[in-house]
Amino acid sequence: MAAPHPSGLEALPEGNPPAPMPEVVDNIAVARLYGEPLFSLPTDLYIPPDALEVFLEAFEGPLDLLLYLIRKQNFNILDIPMVGVTRQYLSYVEEIRNRNLELAAEYLLMAAMLIEIKSRMLLPPRKSAEGQEPEDPRAELVRRLLEYEQIKLAAAQLNAMPQAGRDFIRAQIHIEQSLQPRFPDVSLEDLQSAWRDMMGRARLVQHHKISREELSVREHMSLVLRALQGRRFVEFEALFDPAKGVPVLVVTFIALLELAKETLIEITQAEAYAPIYVRLAYTPT
Repeated sequence: MAAPHPSGLEALPEGNPPAPMPEVVDNIAVARLYGEPLFSLPTDLYIPPDALEVFLEAFEGPLDLLLYLIRKQNFNILDIPMVGVTRQYLSYVEEIRNRNLELAAEYLLMAAMLIEIKSRMLLPPRKSAEGQEPEDPRAELVRRLLEYEQIKLAAAQLNAMPQAGRDFIRAQIHIEQSLQPRFPDVSLEDLQSAWRDMMGRARLVQHHKISREELSVREHMSLVLRALQGRRFVEFEALFDPAKGVPVLVVTFIALLELAKETLIEITQAEAYAPIYVRLAYTPT
């Protein structure tokens, strides 16, 4: 029988390999290295100073930092306590000076300005020759802070507005154009305008002869159909003969309307303000 180990644990028989390390709960192990529990940190571990450095540029410039310090402590921007603000500002600059010298340059310039303003406020004020009160050394700084705050708020409002590509995507569809041209429908206003033009031309050639004549709408409907027979398109004005007088024009126009109502003819127009054409209606086979 083996003798007990001085530490209280039983000694392992010589020649036998040590038992595998049991799984250890995470709250007991210090860390895990390649999946294995680690009970103590290694003494020869060297971590470079910059290996775990995390630097967040939380401010967009010295004015942004200064405005943050003022608003965070609810200071009156028109009456800035220069001692406290300058001390906090310099502590932040000291943090970034050793890490990023290029970034700290503009912050150091603002720090020099704050120290200058603080020094001028310690001196007794000098009155001008006219007896007016001297200007507050903080006036220029306050003006720049107010302008920066307005621009920052305006930029935040613009950024909150929906932007294409960030908040929404424009829908795009592809419409295949038909090979067969489709003429736009003739509106009532275009037809009235063409009729007024025809009436104006008829007055230029009208005769002062009083006569009575019976005109048939059906007859003129047949005349219009005969004029359109065998022709692809006929101009609207070509169907009227102003020399025959206004009554014939009126009956011919009524005949056109009746034919269009019965879908025997089609009145088309290539585009807005273009000439109006009339053709026989046909049924596609």
